[in-house]
Amino acid sequence: MSIEPSTTDAIRDQFDRFVIPNYGRFPVELVRGEGSRVWDSAGRRYLDLFPGWGCNLLGHCPPPVVAAVKAQVDQLIHVPNTWYTALQGRWAELLSTRSFGGQAFFCNSGTEANEAAIKLVRLHTPSERFKIITFTGGFHGRTLGATAATAQVKYHEGIGPLMAGFRYAPFGDLEAVRKLVDEETCAIMVEPVQGEGGVNLPPAGFLEGLRAICDERDLLLIFDEVQTGCGRTGEWFAYQHFGVVPDVMTLAKSLCGGIAGGALLTKAEIAPSLRPGMHASTFGGNPIAAAAGIATLEMIEKQQLLERARVLSDYFRSRFEELAEQCSLIGEVRILGLMIGLQVDADGAAVVQRCLEEGLLVNCTQERVIRLLPAMTLSDSEAEEGCNILSQVLSEVS
Repeated sequence: MSIEPSTTDAIRDQFDRFVIPNYGRFPVELVRGEGSRVWDSAGRRYLDLFPGWGCNLLGHCPPPVVAAVKAQVDQLIHVPNTWYTALQGRWAELLSTRSFGGQAFFCNSGTEANEAAIKLVRLHTPSERFKIITFTGGFHGRTLGATAATAQVKYHEGIGPLMAGFRYAPFGDLEAVRKLVDEETCAIMVEPVQGEGGVNLPPAGFLEGLRAICDERDLLLIFDEVQTGCGRTGEWFAYQHFGVVPDVMTLAKSLCGGIAGGALLTKAEIAPSLRPGMHASTFGGNPIAAAAGIATLEMIEKQQLLERARVLSDYFRSRFEELAEQCSLIGEVRILGLMIGLQVDADGAAVVQRCLEEGLLVNCTQERVIRLLPAMTLSDSEAEEGCNILSQVLSEVS
């Protein structure tokens, strides 16, 4: 049944007067969330297949995370990183032992994690080596360093000059990478699967080829797993699908079950280069984020959600590949775990709007890619409902 989303005039007026209008907002005031459902101020319910811009991999308000945060708020909210806290150490250990080992630096977001990675690789190599190769279609964040690393012109307009030292190669083109490497190059930075760029999967052998180039030319390999990490792809980290181990990995989004948090993981022999005085994050690794991060990892393991993500992925793949055969509007279906992109020959924003009217929340990126980042905790019936609504909308648009 179609619904008309709305929000109160008072809220919209308040935003118009006091909030900088740097976001395009839907005319909906969300007030409550549970699992893959959210409710607006008029009491209307929505199925959310893009919860929290990918941050809510466990759904809205996952009970173990909520309980951990509530307990921690009563005990200790924040202390500086000049003191030890057991929670931060435990969190780092859990991430290390589920990945390639090594050590963690904690911050508050993906762009901060990528800024730390940029600093780390420059600090770890001789001063004359400062260039970092990144890829067209990639997205690494909104701060100036991360924006310079993002090889999309639309994010560069009006903010130049950009931070120097980044060179851009086409995603998937190893020969172009080889041509860009010179005596000033220190690292290659890549998303194993491009998220904002359109859920672009790496061509066969691409990530393996980047690892080989780094080994041959003594470069560091950075994997930006801000969107792919912490189980999103059905493995703890996307690199585990490809058998390619990075030297540095950045995390955020779903890291803390919806609480703000980011992290950089790097090999133990590289970590000391991020030495005292060279980088910091006031709120990074704070007790609330650490408690949420631990609860997130434990919930995924206790509830066997990596396997659940793989089951859901198979379902979405089956439904959307079948739909693509029936609907000429769909050009390509791209899926790894619970990263889902449908390339459509239509105005993606219009598809998102129609889905909203039908009570389904999805996303459009790159104008023509319908992007879904559903929760691991999505039920079978909710997955079916979401596919049915999206199928209906796409059939109407075509």
